[in-house]
Amino acid sequence: MRIAINTRLLLKGKMDGIGWFTAETARRMVASHSEHRFFFFFDRKPAEEFIFGANVTPVVLCPQARHPVLWYLYFEWATTKALKKYKIDLYLSPDGMMPLHPKVPTLTVIHDLNFEHAKGNLKPSHQRYMSHYFPLFARYATRVATVSTYSKKDIAETYGIDLSKIDVVYDGAHSNYRPHSAEEKAAIRKQFTDGCPYIIFISTILKRKNLANLLKAFDMVKQHGHSDLKLVVVGSRVWWQDELAEAYDNMKHQQDVIMPGHVDPMDLSALLSAAQMLVYPSYFEGFGIPILEAMYAETAVVASNTTSMPEVGGDAALYIDPADPGSIASAIVSLDDEALREELIEKGRRQRTRFSWDRTAELLWDSMMKTIENS
Repeated sequence: MRIAINTRLLLKGKMDGIGWFTAETARRMVASHSEHRFFFFFDRKPAEEFIFGANVTPVVLCPQARHPVLWYLYFEWATTKALKKYKIDLYLSPDGMMPLHPKVPTLTVIHDLNFEHAKGNLKPSHQRYMSHYFPLFARYATRVATVSTYSKKDIAETYGIDLSKIDVVYDGAHSNYRPHSAEEKAAIRKQFTDGCPYIIFISTILKRKNLANLLKAFDMVKQHGHSDLKLVVVGSRVWWQDELAEAYDNMKHQQDVIMPGHVDPMDLSALLSAAQMLVYPSYFEGFGIPILEAMYAETAVVASNTTSMPEVGGDAALYIDPADPGSIASAIVSLDDEALREELIEKGRRQRTRFSWDRTAELLWDSMMKTIENS
Protein backbone atom coordinates (compact mmCIF):
# COMPACT_ATOMS: atom_id res chain seq x y z
CA MET A 1 0.00 0.00 0.00
CA ARG A 2 1.18 3.54 -0.79
CA ILE A 3 0.39 5.86 2.12
CA ALA A 4 0.80 9.64 1.99
CA ILE A 5 1.12 11.63 5.23
CA ASN A 6 0.85 15.40 5.56
CA THR A 7 4.14 16.10 7.37
CA ARG A 8 4.39 19.85 6.80
CA LEU A 9 4.58 20.50 10.58
CA LEU A 10 7.75 18.43 11.03
CA LEU A 11 10.04 21.41 11.55
CA LYS A 12 13.35 20.93 13.32
CA GLY A 13 13.49 23.00 16.51
CA LYS A 14 9.98 24.42 15.95
CA MET A 15 7.65 21.55 16.74
CA ASP A 16 4.26 22.21 18.33
CA GLY A 17 1.84 19.62 19.72
CA ILE A 18 0.54 18.52 16.33
CA GLY A 19 4.10 18.33 15.00
CA TRP A 20 5.05 15.96 17.82
CA PHE A 21 1.90 13.91 17.22
CA THR A 22 2.88 13.58 13.56
CA ALA A 23 6.48 12.65 14.33
CA GLU A 24 5.77 10.14 17.07
CA THR A 25 3.02 8.29 15.20
CA ALA A 26 4.67 8.35 11.76
CA ARG A 27 7.98 7.08 13.17
CA ARG A 28 6.28 4.08 14.75
CA MET A 29 4.07 3.24 11.77
CA VAL A 30 7.01 3.37 9.37
CA ALA A 31 8.95 0.94 11.58
CA SER A 32 6.02 -1.39 12.26
CA HIS A 33 4.75 -1.58 8.68
CA SER A 34 7.86 -1.87 6.54
CA GLU A 35 5.85 -3.73 3.91
CA HIS A 36 4.14 -0.45 2.99
CA ARG A 37 5.53 2.59 1.20
CA PHE A 38 5.13 5.98 2.89
CA PHE A 39 5.22 9.32 1.10
CA PHE A 40 5.82 12.27 3.43
CA PHE A 41 4.43 15.51 2.01
CA PHE A 42 6.48 18.50 3.24
CA ASP A 43 6.24 22.16 2.28
CA ARG A 44 10.01 22.75 2.49
CA LYS A 45 13.18 20.66 2.44
CA PRO A 46 12.94 18.36 5.48
CA ALA A 47 15.59 17.65 8.08
CA GLU A 48 17.10 14.20 7.57
CA GLU A 49 15.93 13.13 11.04
CA PHE A 50 12.32 13.13 9.81
CA ILE A 51 12.95 10.47 7.15
CA PHE A 52 12.18 7.62 9.51
CA GLY A 53 13.05 4.64 7.32
CA ALA A 54 14.07 3.28 3.94
CA ASN A 55 10.38 2.89 3.09
CA VAL A 56 9.84 6.68 3.29
CA THR A 57 9.90 8.91 0.22
CA PRO A 58 10.06 12.64 1.06
CA VAL A 59 8.10 14.88 -1.31
CA VAL A 60 8.39 18.67 -1.15
CA LEU A 61 5.25 20.47 -2.30
CA CYS A 62 4.84 24.18 -3.03
CA PRO A 63 3.97 26.70 -1.81
CA GLN A 64 5.13 26.81 1.81
CA ALA A 65 1.83 26.63 3.65
CA ARG A 66 1.88 29.26 6.39
CA HIS A 67 -1.08 31.48 5.46
CA PRO A 68 -4.73 30.69 4.63
CA VAL A 69 -4.30 31.51 0.94
CA LEU A 70 -1.23 29.29 0.82
CA TRP A 71 -3.01 26.56 2.79
CA TYR A 72 -5.66 26.52 0.08
CA LEU A 73 -3.10 26.28 -2.72
CA TYR A 74 -1.03 23.69 -0.86
CA PHE A 75 -3.92 21.30 -0.22
CA GLU A 76 -6.32 21.92 -3.12
CA TRP A 77 -3.69 22.18 -5.82
CA ALA A 78 -0.31 20.74 -4.77
CA THR A 79 -1.53 17.88 -2.56
CA THR A 80 -4.29 16.81 -4.95
CA LYS A 81 -1.79 16.70 -7.80
CA ALA A 82 0.75 14.72 -5.72
CA LEU A 83 -1.83 12.13 -4.63
CA LYS A 84 -2.46 11.35 -8.29
CA LYS A 85 1.20 11.50 -9.33
CA TYR A 86 2.38 9.05 -6.66
CA LYS A 87 -0.66 6.75 -7.01
CA ILE A 88 -1.52 7.07 -3.32
CA ASP A 89 -3.89 4.52 -1.75
CA LEU A 90 -4.52 6.38 1.53
CA TYR A 91 -3.96 9.96 2.68
CA LEU A 92 -3.44 10.78 6.38
CA SER A 93 -3.50 14.40 7.57
CA PRO A 94 -2.47 14.76 11.23
CA ASP A 95 -3.25 18.51 11.29
CA GLY A 96 -6.87 18.24 10.14
CA MET A 97 -6.39 19.94 6.76
CA MET A 98 -6.89 18.11 3.47
CA PRO A 99 -8.02 18.50 -0.14
CA LEU A 100 -11.79 18.54 -0.45
CA HIS A 101 -11.80 16.21 -3.47
CA PRO A 102 -8.73 13.99 -3.06
CA LYS A 103 -10.16 10.94 -4.92
CA VAL A 104 -8.41 8.62 -2.42
CA PRO A 105 -9.52 7.39 1.03
CA THR A 106 -8.69 10.10 3.54
CA LEU A 107 -8.24 10.13 7.32
CA THR A 108 -7.99 13.57 8.90
CA VAL A 109 -7.03 14.11 12.54
CA ILE A 110 -8.95 17.01 14.08
CA HIS A 111 -7.41 17.52 17.52
CA ASP A 112 -10.00 19.94 18.85
CA LEU A 113 -12.43 22.70 17.89
CA ASN A 114 -11.15 25.46 20.16
CA PHE A 115 -11.44 27.94 17.27
CA GLU A 116 -15.18 27.24 17.05
CA HIS A 117 -15.89 27.87 20.73
CA ALA A 118 -13.48 30.65 21.66
CA LYS A 119 -13.33 33.37 19.04
CA GLY A 120 -10.52 35.91 19.21
CA ASN A 121 -7.66 33.45 19.71
CA LEU A 122 -6.64 33.50 16.05
CA LYS A 123 -5.84 36.09 13.43
CA PRO A 124 -9.07 37.01 11.59
CA SER A 125 -7.83 35.44 8.34
CA HIS A 126 -6.99 32.18 10.12
CA GLN A 127 -10.31 32.20 11.96
CA ARG A 128 -12.26 32.64 8.72
CA TYR A 129 -10.37 29.83 6.99
CA MET A 130 -10.76 27.34 9.83
CA SER A 131 -14.42 28.13 10.53
CA HIS A 132 -15.22 27.73 6.83
CA TYR A 133 -13.09 24.73 5.90
CA PHE A 134 -12.92 22.49 8.97
CA PRO A 135 -16.63 21.55 8.79
CA LEU A 136 -15.97 20.61 5.15
CA PHE A 137 -12.83 18.64 6.04
CA ALA A 138 -14.81 16.67 8.62
CA ARG A 139 -17.64 15.93 6.19
CA TYR A 140 -15.53 15.13 3.11
CA ALA A 141 -12.98 12.92 4.90
CA THR A 142 -13.60 9.19 4.69
CA ARG A 143 -12.99 9.03 8.44
CA VAL A 144 -11.98 11.42 11.23
CA ALA A 145 -9.69 10.74 14.19
CA THR A 146 -9.33 12.83 17.32
CA VAL A 147 -7.48 12.69 20.62
CA SER A 148 -10.18 12.38 23.30
CA THR A 149 -13.72 11.22 23.84
CA TYR A 150 -14.61 14.83 24.62
CA SER A 151 -13.37 15.97 21.20
CA LYS A 152 -15.14 13.10 19.46
CA LYS A 153 -18.49 14.21 20.89
CA ASP A 154 -17.70 17.87 20.21
CA ILE A 155 -16.85 17.26 16.54
CA ALA A 156 -19.93 15.09 16.05
CA GLU A 157 -22.28 17.64 17.62
CA THR A 158 -20.70 20.79 16.15
CA TYR A 159 -20.34 19.51 12.59
CA GLY A 160 -23.25 17.07 12.45
CA ILE A 161 -20.96 14.06 11.91
CA ASP A 162 -22.05 10.57 12.93
CA LEU A 163 -20.12 9.34 15.97
CA SER A 164 -19.39 6.06 14.18
CA LYS A 165 -17.23 7.97 11.67
CA ILE A 166 -14.88 9.28 14.38
CA ASP A 167 -12.11 7.31 16.11
CA VAL A 168 -10.35 8.27 19.36
CA VAL A 169 -6.57 7.81 19.20
CA TYR A 170 -5.48 9.85 22.28
CA ASP A 171 -2.08 11.51 22.64
CA GLY A 172 1.16 10.37 24.26
CA ALA A 173 4.08 11.97 26.08
CA HIS A 174 7.62 12.46 24.81
CA SER A 175 10.03 9.81 26.13
CA ASN A 176 12.18 12.59 27.64
CA TYR A 177 9.66 13.10 30.43
CA ARG A 178 10.72 11.17 33.52
CA PRO A 179 11.34 11.72 37.23
CA HIS A 180 14.73 13.24 37.96
CA SER A 181 17.10 12.73 40.86
CA ALA A 182 17.32 15.15 43.78
CA GLU A 183 20.66 16.35 42.45
CA GLU A 184 19.24 17.01 38.97
CA LYS A 185 16.28 18.88 40.46
CA ALA A 186 18.57 21.05 42.59
CA ALA A 187 20.68 21.88 39.53
CA ILE A 188 17.67 22.89 37.40
CA ARG A 189 16.25 25.04 40.25
CA LYS A 190 19.58 26.77 40.56
CA GLN A 191 19.66 27.41 36.81
CA PHE A 192 16.14 28.82 36.47
CA THR A 193 14.97 30.09 39.89
CA ASP A 194 18.18 30.67 41.89
CA GLY A 195 17.33 27.58 43.93
CA CYS A 196 13.80 28.64 44.89
CA PRO A 197 10.72 26.36 44.73
CA TYR A 198 8.39 27.06 41.83
CA ILE A 199 5.17 26.17 40.10
CA ILE A 200 5.23 25.73 36.33
CA PHE A 201 2.97 26.65 33.42
CA ILE A 202 3.76 25.04 30.04
CA SER A 203 2.06 26.13 26.84
CA THR A 204 2.34 28.32 23.80
CA ILE A 205 0.85 31.53 25.19
CA LEU A 206 -2.58 31.93 23.66
CA LYS A 207 -5.69 33.61 25.02
CA ARG A 208 -7.48 30.33 25.75
CA LYS A 209 -4.54 29.04 27.80
CA ASN A 210 -5.67 31.47 30.53
CA LEU A 211 -2.30 32.66 31.77
CA ALA A 212 -3.99 35.92 32.87
CA ASN A 213 -5.94 34.22 35.65
CA LEU A 214 -2.91 32.21 36.72
CA LEU A 215 -0.94 35.46 37.14
CA LYS A 216 -3.76 36.87 39.29
CA ALA A 217 -3.87 33.66 41.32
CA PHE A 218 -0.11 33.68 41.80
CA ASP A 219 -0.30 37.21 43.20
CA MET A 220 -2.96 36.02 45.67
CA VAL A 221 -0.73 33.15 46.79
CA LYS A 222 2.25 35.46 47.23
CA GLN A 223 0.24 37.97 49.25
CA HIS A 224 -0.48 35.28 51.85
CA GLY A 225 3.10 34.14 52.33
CA HIS A 226 5.19 31.86 50.11
CA SER A 227 7.84 34.55 49.88
CA ASP A 228 10.33 32.43 47.95
CA LEU A 229 7.86 30.78 45.54
CA LYS A 230 8.37 31.45 41.83
CA LEU A 231 6.19 30.96 38.76
CA VAL A 232 7.99 29.64 35.68
CA VAL A 233 6.10 30.27 32.42
CA VAL A 234 7.42 28.11 29.57
CA GLY A 235 6.21 28.88 26.06
CA SER A 236 6.41 31.32 23.19
CA ARG A 237 4.39 34.56 23.32
CA VAL A 238 1.96 34.19 20.45
CA TRP A 239 -0.70 36.28 22.20
CA TRP A 240 0.19 38.98 24.74
CA GLN A 241 -2.44 41.70 24.94
CA ASP A 242 -5.76 42.75 26.49
CA GLU A 243 -6.45 41.03 29.84
CA LEU A 244 -3.14 39.12 29.81
CA ALA A 245 -0.98 42.20 29.33
CA GLU A 246 -3.10 44.03 31.92
CA ALA A 247 -2.82 41.19 34.45
CA TYR A 248 0.95 41.06 34.08
CA ASP A 249 1.40 44.84 34.24
CA ASN A 250 -0.70 45.00 37.44
CA MET A 251 1.14 42.24 39.28
CA LYS A 252 2.60 43.07 42.68
CA HIS A 253 4.99 40.13 42.43
CA GLN A 254 5.97 40.43 38.80
CA GLN A 255 9.63 39.93 39.74
CA ASP A 256 8.83 36.36 40.79
CA VAL A 257 7.53 35.37 37.35
CA ILE A 258 10.25 33.80 35.21
CA MET A 259 9.69 33.53 31.46
CA PRO A 260 12.40 31.52 29.69
CA GLY A 261 10.33 31.25 26.50
CA HIS A 262 10.86 28.06 24.49
CA VAL A 263 12.86 25.43 26.41
CA ASP A 264 14.64 22.44 24.88
CA PRO A 265 12.74 19.18 25.61
CA MET A 266 15.62 17.74 27.64
CA ASP A 267 15.77 20.80 29.92
CA LEU A 268 11.98 21.00 30.02
CA SER A 269 11.75 17.45 31.36
CA ALA A 270 14.01 18.35 34.27
CA LEU A 271 12.26 21.70 34.76
CA LEU A 272 8.90 19.97 34.99
CA SER A 273 10.18 17.22 37.29
CA ALA A 274 11.68 19.75 39.72
CA ALA A 275 8.50 21.86 39.97
CA GLN A 276 6.24 21.64 43.00
CA MET A 277 3.31 21.36 40.62
CA LEU A 278 2.13 21.97 37.07
CA VAL A 279 -0.74 24.46 36.91
CA TYR A 280 -2.73 24.10 33.70
CA PRO A 281 -5.72 26.47 33.81
CA SER A 282 -6.65 26.34 30.12
CA TYR A 283 -10.24 27.09 29.14
CA PHE A 284 -10.29 24.58 26.29
CA GLU A 285 -8.23 21.52 25.35
CA GLY A 286 -8.73 18.63 22.97
CA PHE A 287 -6.34 16.63 25.15
CA GLY A 288 -3.84 18.63 27.25
CA ILE A 289 -0.47 16.93 26.74
CA PRO A 290 1.35 18.83 29.57
CA ILE A 291 -0.95 17.08 32.06
CA LEU A 292 0.30 13.71 30.85
CA GLU A 293 3.90 14.93 30.65
CA ALA A 294 3.69 15.98 34.30
CA MET A 295 2.51 12.49 35.26
CA TYR A 296 5.52 10.97 33.51
CA ALA A 297 7.81 13.51 35.23
CA GLU A 298 6.06 12.62 38.53
CA THR A 299 4.93 16.14 39.30
CA ALA A 300 1.58 16.98 40.89
CA VAL A 301 -1.04 18.48 38.57
CA VAL A 302 -3.56 21.29 38.95
CA ALA A 303 -5.86 21.43 35.91
CA SER A 304 -9.11 22.97 34.70
CA ASN A 305 -12.35 21.09 35.26
CA THR A 306 -13.44 21.72 31.65
CA THR A 307 -13.44 19.98 28.24
CA SER A 308 -11.03 17.01 27.95
CA MET A 309 -8.84 17.70 30.96
CA PRO A 310 -10.70 15.57 33.54
CA GLU A 311 -10.63 12.72 31.00
CA VAL A 312 -6.84 12.94 30.77
CA GLY A 313 -6.15 13.70 34.44
CA GLY A 314 -8.59 11.18 35.89
CA ASP A 315 -8.28 11.08 39.69
CA ALA A 316 -4.64 12.17 39.48
CA ALA A 317 -5.18 15.94 39.33
CA LEU A 318 -6.61 18.69 41.49
CA TYR A 319 -9.29 20.47 39.45
CA ILE A 320 -10.08 24.17 39.39
CA ASP A 321 -12.54 26.59 37.83
CA PRO A 322 -10.38 28.34 35.21
CA ALA A 323 -12.57 31.46 35.30
CA ASP A 324 -11.91 31.99 39.04
CA PRO A 325 -8.40 33.09 40.10
CA GLY A 326 -9.39 32.33 43.69
CA SER A 327 -10.03 28.69 42.77
CA ILE A 328 -6.60 28.47 41.15
CA ALA A 329 -4.91 30.09 44.15
CA SER A 330 -6.70 27.76 46.58
CA ALA A 331 -5.48 24.68 44.69
CA ILE A 332 -1.90 25.97 44.67
CA VAL A 333 -2.02 26.53 48.43
CA SER A 334 -3.59 23.09 48.97
CA LEU A 335 -0.59 21.48 47.32
CA ASP A 336 1.69 22.90 50.01
CA ASP A 337 0.69 19.60 51.61
CA GLU A 338 3.45 17.19 50.60
CA ALA A 339 1.25 14.17 51.39
CA LEU A 340 -1.38 15.41 48.94
CA ARG A 341 1.25 15.99 46.28
CA GLU A 342 2.58 12.46 46.75
CA GLU A 343 -0.95 11.05 46.58
CA LEU A 344 -1.56 12.76 43.23
CA ILE A 345 1.82 11.62 41.91
CA GLU A 346 1.06 8.00 42.84
CA LYS A 347 -2.34 8.22 41.14
CA GLY A 348 -0.58 9.75 38.14
CA ARG A 349 1.66 6.70 37.84
CA ARG A 350 -1.46 4.61 37.29
CA GLN A 351 -3.31 7.12 35.11
CA ARG A 352 -0.39 7.64 32.71
CA THR A 353 -0.41 3.96 31.69
CA ARG A 354 -3.58 4.68 29.68
CA PHE A 355 -1.62 6.88 27.27
CA SER A 356 1.53 6.30 25.22
CA TRP A 357 2.73 7.08 21.70
CA ASP A 358 2.94 3.33 21.02
CA ARG A 359 -0.77 3.05 21.75
CA THR A 360 -1.52 6.20 19.76
CA ALA A 361 0.26 4.81 16.70
CA GLU A 362 -1.60 1.50 17.00
CA LEU A 363 -4.98 3.21 17.32
CA LEU A 364 -4.18 5.54 14.41
CA TRP A 365 -3.18 2.59 12.24
CA ASP A 366 -6.44 0.85 13.12
CA SER A 367 -8.31 4.00 12.10
CA MET A 368 -6.40 4.06 8.81
CA MET A 369 -7.43 0.48 8.09
CA LYS A 370 -11.07 1.40 8.81
CA THR A 371 -10.66 4.27 6.36
CA ILE A 372 -9.63 1.83 3.63
CA GLU A 373 -12.52 -0.48 4.50
CA ASN A 374 -15.04 2.39 4.45
CA SER A 375 -13.89 3.88 1.14
